[in-house]
Amino acid sequence: MDKLSHLNDEGLVQMVDVTGKANTPRTAVARGEVRMKSATLELLEKGRLEKGNVLTTAKIAGIMAAKKTGELIPLCHPLGVTSVDLEFTLDRKKPRVIISSRVQTVGQTGVEMEALTAVSIAALTVYDMCKAVDKEMIIEDIVLLEKSGGKSGTFIRKRTRRTGDAS
Repeated sequence: MDKLSHLNDEGLVQMVDVTGKANTPRTAVARGEVRMKSATLELLEKGRLEKGNVLTTAKIAGIMAAKKTGELIPLCHPLGVTSVDLEFTLDRKKPRVIISSRVQTVGQTGVEMEALTAVSIAALTVYDMCKAVDKEMIIEDIVLLEKSGGKSGTFIRKRTRRTGDAS
C-alpha cells in the first residue's frame, strides 16, 4: 500500500510540501445528490420555497466554498482556483437534485477537494433552503468523478457504488 501523503515518517500529521512541483493545469469534477419528497422537488422547481431561489443560492454557495476549501480543511493548500462551475439536474423519478461541480486551476496541486467541497456545500444549501417543508431529505453519494493534471495523471470513476450511475 502507498504511504499516506499527510503523514511523515514518524506517523505525524503534515502538510504536503509542493514547493518543488511545477504549475500545471488541473481539473476535478465531483457529483452528489439531495434526495427529497416529490412535493419538495416540485416546490423547488416552481420557485415556491419561502427562502427564495434555491439553485441560484446553492450555486453561489458552492462557488464560494470551492474558493475557501484551504480554510475549511486543515491540510489543504490554499489555491487560486481559475474556474468553478456547478450544474443542477432535477430528477423527478427518484426524486432528487443531482449536483455536479467542475473546478480548474493552474497550480502545484490538484483541485479534487475544491470540487468535492463545492458539491457538499451546495447540497447543504439546498437542504437548508428546503428544510422548512422536508426535514427527511438525504444528502448522499458525494464522489469524485474525474480529475486530471499533475503527477498522478488522469482518474475517471467508472460508476458510483450506490446508484450504479455512470459518471
